[in-house]
Amino acid sequence: MKKDIHPEYREVVFQDTSSGFKFLTRSTMNSSETITMEDGKTYPVIKVEVSSESHPFYTGKNVLLDTAGRVEKFMNRYNKKK
Repeated sequence: MKKDIHPEYREVVFQDTSSGFKFLTRSTMNSSETITMEDGKTYPVIKVEVSSESHPFYTGKNVLLDTAGRVEKFMNRYNKKK
């Protein structure tokens, strides 16, 4: 492999801004902000808007769509007149 062409692969903390949930993983993303985790080490922090902690699919708080109302609206609009 060529030297000095690959980004630095290091431990980074991703923080969900809506729930405050944080998780430590490895990434090549850069950040000027840092955070100290429970282990006492300081890591760069990347802020994200949605994670598995706040996404409706993973939390089970899915919004149910009004499919009956949609079907009735469709039938009223496109129903053939007799």
